[in-house]
Amino acid sequence: MSLNSKIPNGEISDKWDDYKGHVKLVNPANKRKLEVIVVGTGLAGASAAAALGEMGYKVKAFCFQDSPRRAHSIAAQGGINAAKNYQNDGDSVFRLFYDTVKGGDYRAREANVHRLAEVSSAIIDQCVAQGVPFAREYGGLLSNRSFGGTQVQRTFYAAGQTGQQLLLGAYSALERQVALGNVEMYSRHEMLDVVMIDDKARGIIARDLITGKLERHFGHAILLCSGGYGNVFYLSTNAMGSNVTAAWKAHKKGAFFGNPCFTQIHPTCIPVSGDYQSKLTLMSESLRNDGRIWVPKKKDDNRKATEIPEDERDYYLERRYPAFGNLVPRDVASRAAKERCDEGYGVGTTKLAVYLDFADAIKRYGRIEAGKTGRADLDEASIIALGKAVVEEKYGNLFEMYEKITGENPYVVPMRIYPAVHYVMGGLWVDYELQTTVKGLYALGEANFSDHGANRLGASALMQGLADGYFVIPYTLGNYLADEIRTANIPLDHPAFVATEKEVNDRINHLMNIKGTQSVESFHKRLGKIMWDKCGMARNENGLKEAIEEIRELKKEFWSNVRIPGSVSGINPELDKAGRVADFIELGELMCMDALQRRESCGGHFREESQTEEGEAKRDDENYSYVSAWEYKGESDWVLNKEELTFEIVKPTQRSYK
Repeated sequence: MSLNSKIPNGEISDKWDDYKGHVKLVNPANKRKLEVIVVGTGLAGASAAAALGEMGYKVKAFCFQDSPRRAHSIAAQGGINAAKNYQNDGDSVFRLFYDTVKGGDYRAREANVHRLAEVSSAIIDQCVAQGVPFAREYGGLLSNRSFGGTQVQRTFYAAGQTGQQLLLGAYSALERQVALGNVEMYSRHEMLDVVMIDDKARGIIARDLITGKLERHFGHAILLCSGGYGNVFYLSTNAMGSNVTAAWKAHKKGAFFGNPCFTQIHPTCIPVSGDYQSKLTLMSESLRNDGRIWVPKKKDDNRKATEIPEDERDYYLERRYPAFGNLVPRDVASRAAKERCDEGYGVGTTKLAVYLDFADAIKRYGRIEAGKTGRADLDEASIIALGKAVVEEKYGNLFEMYEKITGENPYVVPMRIYPAVHYVMGGLWVDYELQTTVKGLYALGEANFSDHGANRLGASALMQGLADGYFVIPYTLGNYLADEIRTANIPLDHPAFVATEKEVNDRINHLMNIKGTQSVESFHKRLGKIMWDKCGMARNENGLKEAIEEIRELKKEFWSNVRIPGSVSGINPELDKAGRVADFIELGELMCMDALQRRESCGGHFREESQTEEGEAKRDDENYSYVSAWEYKGESDWVLNKEELTFEIVKPTQRSYK
C-alpha cells in the first residue's frame, strides 16, 4: 500500500497556514450532531477533548484511571519547549525546528516538525491563560532553562513538576466541558477494540473495569491518545498501568505501526537496585543544566564520591562533547554512560551508575547570592548554604524524591544515575492530519510516531501532546468530519458492534480459562529482560534473531500456562494486566523485527554493526531514510511499507555535539 502523508505543497513556513486556510469546515449546528471518541486523557487526550468540546462536538472521553488527573503525563518533570526567544539568545521557530530534526537524527518528517515549532509559542500562552504556574524571573517574566540537544534556553517549567501542572490546566479545561455537557467522561474504562464499518472506524468496545461489563460506543471519529509503550521493557520510567493495548488493537484492525523499534533511553534515572523492582524513577533532564556528570578516572574505584579529588574525576561528556557538554541529546548521553560503565568505571554497588554532581552549582549560586548583598567575605559554609537555597527553589522536589528513594542527601553527595527506557518515538503511523491508515481513526501525542524521529529531545513530549490536542486536531479532524455530517449515529446493535464485542468477550474468556501455573507478572518480567538485553540500548543481528525466537516461545507459553485468579465480573486487575501483557508480547516481536531490518544506527536505535570509529551512531541515509510502517497480516506476519523521507531544509549530516 502506498502511504500518502498528505503534506501540503509550498514553502515549509507556509504549509500549515495554507492548510488551515483551505481546510474543510463544519458549521456549529452540524458539530452538535457529530460524536467524537477520545481514548486516553493525558495531555494529548485532555487537551483534544477540551478543545473539541469547546468547538461544539459531542465528545466521549475514556480513561482507565479513576480520574484524568492520574494520567502518566504528570510524571514529566523538567519542562516544555517553545520558540519564544524570551532569553534573546538566538532562538526562533526555525531553530527549534532544526534542533528537533537534527536531535531525531534525521528520521522525522520535516513538515510535521515545522508545524510543531510554529504552534509551540501558542501552547505557552494557552497554558498561562489556564493558570499554569510557570517559573518566573524576578521581574515577573516567564523563566527558561536549557535542555539537551540545544544551545539556547527555550524550556518553560514549573519547578520539577511541569507535566503535572500542565495536565491540571488541561484537566480544568476538560472538566469545564464536562460540566457544560459537551464532554461525557468515562473513567475506569479500557478500550479493548475498534469497531470497523465500511472500512471506517465507527466505534469502540470498552470494558468497565469496575463491573467487568463490555460496552459499545459509537463515534463518527476516534482519537487514540493512549500514550507510549515503554512498559514492553517491564522496567521503565512509565507508570505501571501504561500499556499499548488501544494502539495495538487499532494496529490489528489496519492501522500501520510506524518505527516500533525507536525507543527513548533517558540518561538520568535512578539505577536499578534489585530484582524486586517493578518500575524505575526518572530524575529530570533539567538537572543536567547545573549538575555535572562524571566517573572516577580509575577503574573499580570504591572510594566515596566525596573522597575522590577533582583531578581524579572524568567529566566525560564535557571531555567528549565540549560544545554541548552535559547538555548533549539523550541518546548520546545514555550511550556515553553505558560505555563508561561497560569499561569498568561505573560507581555504586552494582557498578551500573555514574555521578550527577551539584557541588559546583551550589557554590556558584552561593557566590552570586553573596555578591547580590555585597557579602564577598563569607566563608565557604555560608556560601554553600546560600547556594543550596537557590538549588532547592529550582529543583527541590526532585532532590526530595531522590533522597526518599535512595536515603542519600544529594545536596551533600552526588546523585547516582543510569539510563533507562523512558519514551517511545514509534507509534501508529499518521499522516500530516494525524490520521492513521484507517479512515476516521487518529493518533495524537506519544501514541503516534510523528514528530521526533529516532530520538526525542527533552521537553518536547509535552510540547507535542499539547500541540496535537489544542492546535492541530481541531483543524484536521474537521476536514474529515465535514464529509460525515450526513452520517446518522449507527445503532449499537449493528452486526459489526455485535461481532467485535463477541471477539473481545471470547478472548477474555480464553485468558480466564487457561488456568496455568505462572503469574502474568512473571511473563512480563521475562519479556522485559529479552527486550532490554537484545533490543535495548544496543542491538545486533544475532541478538535480535534470538529475541524473536524467544518471544515466540514466550507467547506460546503465555497462552498455555498463564494463571489469572478471580473472575470476569467485577474488579480484576490481573485480568486487565493479562490482556495488556499479551499485547506487549506481540509488540515485542514486531519491535525486534523492525530493529533487525534497520541495519543502521540512528538516534536511540544503536546497531553495534553500524558505528563510527569513536563509537557514535552511524546512519545509512542512502538505504534507510524512511519511516518503517508495518502492516499487520496475521500472527507473526507483517508487511513492511516505507514512507520515504525527503529533506529540503535540514540536510542530513553526521550529528556532532563536539
